[in-house]
Amino acid sequence: MDDDEEERDFSKGIVYGFFEQAESTFEKMEKAFSKKDYGDLSQLGHFLKGSSATLGLIKVRDSCEKLQHCKEEILEKGEGAEREKADEDIQSIIKGVREDYKEVAALLRRFFGEEPAPNDEEPEAKSPKSEKK
Repeated sequence: MDDDEEERDFSKGIVYGFFEQAESTFEKMEKAFSKKDYGDLSQLGHFLKGSSATLGLIKVRDSCEKLQHCKEEILEKGEGAEREKADEDIQSIIKGVREDYKEVAALLRRFFGEEPAPNDEEPEAKSPKSEKK
């Protein structure tokens, strides 16, 4: 990337654009899941998978790939308990990808010299020094 070593305006613009895109996509994923629109959820997973892969966000990419294939999983399960379990798995993947995103977003914000946003709070990291107190 053509980036100034100190300012990093170019890469920051790309990363912050991804943040907006991801947050909007998560909202759409929640709506699609609540309507049991697995086709839309699959497309959203595919969309966010590509964006996260471009930035090298592997955990986010991998979770989005699972969502991309959720439609096939649901269709394989049919009805009943197996389908309910598949729904629970999909809901868990959505939650997990959001958590993975929040973790990487906080790290990237810190890299660009900004504090994490209030909804991106990280769990307290324990260092050997803090455990001794």
